[in-house]
Amino acid sequence: QVQLVESGGGLVQAGGSLRLSCAVSGRGFSTYVMAWFRQAPGKEREFVAAIRWSTASTYYENSVEGRFTISRNNANAVYLQMNSLKPEDTAVYYCAADRRASIIRTSTGGYDYWGQGTQVTVSS
Repeated sequence: QVQLVESGGGLVQAGGSLRLSCAVSGRGFSTYVMAWFRQAPGKEREFVAAIRWSTASTYYENSVEGRFTISRNNANAVYLQMNSLKPEDTAVYYCAADRRASIIRTSTGGYDYWGQGTQVTVSS
């Protein structure tokens, strides 16, 4: 069992930056794929970025590539550095873990564990 706890959300002006953190606890997550998803009001939850823990290889959704960076430390945290934020980035951001990790999955159904989410609001 793996537990995920997000932090770092908040209110920021367009063009600003935020860094989200996901604290990971439990066993076995060093073989997982970790990801960030987001869900805006009235919309479905969508993939943002993923990182394979073992190799630190990354994958991004097109609209955030070049602005967002996913990373992990050598212990128990995953980060999402968000720069050049836009009002359309406003959403609840969720950390997720895929224990199978055979491929990088971009659908919510591919992930086994989820955090509670952290709100990011970007004002224009």
